[in-house]
Amino acid sequence: MRFFFIFLIATQSIFATSEDWGKTGHRTVGEIATSVLSKKALKNIATILDGASLALVSNYGDDIKSDKKYRKYGPWHYVNLSLDGIYSLETANPQGDIIQGIQVCINTIRDVNASKEEKAFHLKLLVHFIGDLHQPMHMGHPEDKGGNDVKLTWFGKSTNLHRVWDSNMIDDYGMSYSELAKESPRLSKRARKEIIKGTPLDWMKEGHIITEKLYEDLPQNGKLGYEYAYKYTGVMRDQLQKGGLRLAKLLEVLFG
Repeated sequence: MRFFFIFLIATQSIFATSEDWGKTGHRTVGEIATSVLSKKALKNIATILDGASLALVSNYGDDIKSDKKYRKYGPWHYVNLSLDGIYSLETANPQGDIIQGIQVCINTIRDVNASKEEKAFHLKLLVHFIGDLHQPMHMGHPEDKGGNDVKLTWFGKSTNLHRVWDSNMIDDYGMSYSELAKESPRLSKRARKEIIKGTPLDWMKEGHIITEKLYEDLPQNGKLGYEYAYKYTGVMRDQLQKGGLRLAKLLEVLFG
């Protein structure tokens, strides 16, 4: 299957980001997907994963980062985008990015010649990368490494813009991944259908709009607290829900 194509106001950077949604966020995405997948898809996924749940394997992409043999997958977690420019596969990072990584995972899962081990490895990565795709700072600016160099404080503690969206807001919200999944905003069938429309490239473009707003909406003193949490916790929850529903869409096609 050919790669998807996209034309965004974007440029590619080789800078890596340090984290993505944190463990709770990724597990939430996996749990939401599980809650809407068909029994047939869940059975086939369980066969590939030897019974492991999507929530359990959702952090695999981060867990393997410390192993040098998996270092090549580092750039697959993100695509740092500038406000100006055009993204296309012809000019994308030759080491890969999140869009290329997602497509490689899909292609491998669909490959009739791929082994069960290869399919399981790429399924775990796919679950993780769809989570990453919905963490807005994974489309952050190259010059600040996806917000990692934007220094801030969160309720008086040192942090950065990337980490605020990885874990600070989620951790301070105080819910487990199962609670976050169960208490996702209630959606009509029509709203759910609208959310799952499009491709990973469309979802990245949508997320980049949020990213740019986050850059613009920072206080000059760099201090974030109750006001920021009140304003953006709903956005965070929406992104987790979108990630889960869209992951389910892809997995239903692959395993349903």
